[in-house]
Amino acid sequence: MNSNRTSLWIALWTGGLVLAIGVIALIGPGSFAGNAKGDAVTGNPDVAYVLKTAIQGSRMVYKGAAGDIEGQTNPLLRADMNDVVEITLENGDGGTHDIALPRFGVNSDRLLRKGVQTKIVFRVTEQGGYDYFCTVSGHRLAGMEGRLEVGQVDEPVAREAPDISRDPADLPPPVTRESPGHVRFDLTAQEIEGQLDDGAVYTYFTFNGKVPGPFLRVRVGDQVEVHLANPDSNSMVHSIDLHAVTGPGGGSSVMQVPPGEEKSFTCRALKPGLFVYHCASPMVAHHIANGMYGMILVEPEDGLPPVDHEFYVMQQEIYTRESLGTKGILHFSNRKLLDGQPEYFVLNGSVGALTDRHPLRVKSGETARIFFGVGGPDSNASFHVIGEIMDTVYDRASLTSAPLRDVQTTTVAPGGATVAEITVQVPGTYKIVDHALSRMERGLVGHIRVTGPGNPEIFRSGGAASLASR
Repeated sequence: MNSNRTSLWIALWTGGLVLAIGVIALIGPGSFAGNAKGDAVTGNPDVAYVLKTAIQGSRMVYKGAAGDIEGQTNPLLRADMNDVVEITLENGDGGTHDIALPRFGVNSDRLLRKGVQTKIVFRVTEQGGYDYFCTVSGHRLAGMEGRLEVGQVDEPVAREAPDISRDPADLPPPVTRESPGHVRFDLTAQEIEGQLDDGAVYTYFTFNGKVPGPFLRVRVGDQVEVHLANPDSNSMVHSIDLHAVTGPGGGSSVMQVPPGEEKSFTCRALKPGLFVYHCASPMVAHHIANGMYGMILVEPEDGLPPVDHEFYVMQQEIYTRESLGTKGILHFSNRKLLDGQPEYFVLNGSVGALTDRHPLRVKSGETARIFFGVGGPDSNASFHVIGEIMDTVYDRASLTSAPLRDVQTTTVAPGGATVAEITVQVPGTYKIVDHALSRMERGLVGHIRVTGPGNPEIFRSGGAASLASR
């Protein structure tokens, strides 16, 4: 009798063990990993979330898989101070993935196939916002990152910083030499905080502390010597690629300058035109998007026709992790750059650069030449001046081709330029825009402020009867 009971107990215990092992095998390895690579946390969780990996377009993401976050992409997770947080992660796409919150010392097991799960459990002991992300190489950059907010996270505090935007009137005068000469340019790579928008600060990469970099001006046939210094206070390698240079990498092949060093090269300015230059250190688009670009004008032998004013204007996109209009310190988003989703479009580096701080100023009856370029790194510009017709456009900045006449809007590619001339005849404020006009709402607008007497023969308020009464 006792022997039979013992046998039955063993059979039941063994069957239960086999069933438990079977359940674990069905769910997958790591399902009960808990705090993989972190401290063990016991007790029931105060907050529990379920995420599922997914492919969304060209991006890898986490998707909310239960509760209030269900269906959300890279959802915002919330917890209170001292909560025990449980995050269950399911592999929904078949790739290799995990989830980590380094600030709390947790990193899950890696999920190697579709349908398997893992779990992290940890206690949050600090108030603030913290990133969660996949640690598999390249996956975070491809979009697998989100945010956990603990406690009451204060709104970003408005910040002030120096103006990094270049005054469009800051450019050298025309070259008057009648023969080629030797010209040296000294540039310094500077990583600095600057004012991006009202109350918003951003870390720019610059040539000589302004965006765009200095306007370089030479004559065709000149020998050009370029020096680039990279102070040891900087964090990254920087370089320069000038589209006017005939040579490997536009000079960048010999100009990859680590912090604390300086390099140089010499070239011959062979062809006239207006050319973009930019940093060409990996990732090139990142350096350009942070402001590291400018233009060099190679004047033809006879120069350009005289005008009353010359101006230097460049367009770019800026990709911030934070949404448009956020106050405080903003951060570069590689994910938004790769997805082509800029938060800001700007002229000369920042919102308001050519409206509040450095508008273009002329008098009625004067002529103005605008050297316009696109740093980019990715978006075309439809350059347009509201209320003016461009008298002359040197299309694609070719100074040896016949110019276009009487142009309303001209297209400029990333890394491209144009030269436009206008004659202003009526006082008032004229807007420089990209005629992809939604970009005005993201910061892209400049002002040409024209002063002087009115010109009622060209424009005035009222109907034709007003002229008869004069």
